[in-house]
Amino acid sequence: MSDELEEEYPEVAPFIRKAVEKHSEEWVIENYSPQITNLGVVMNVPPVEELPFYDEEKHDVLTDEEKRERAAAYQEYRENLREGTKPDDQ
Repeated sequence: MSDELEEEYPEVAPFIRKAVEKHSEEWVIENYSPQITNLGVVMNVPPVEELPFYDEEKHDVLTDEEKRERAAAYQEYRENLREGTKPDDQ
């Protein structure tokens, strides 16, 4: 992990480092949005493109539109759980 990332994001850098050690850099890139960016609720989290091992040509990450769609789907899912309904129930 680069010193720059550690300096700019001191709270989340240990979580990213542990995930890399436990799973691998590839796993972190693939699971960054659903797993690590959730920490953004309580601490400042860098975009996946700022990770030192991110390679634009090698890794495919979610676009802003895809992130919004995923967030909307999570919101609908949580609402369904809260209400005890299924998506097609009206």
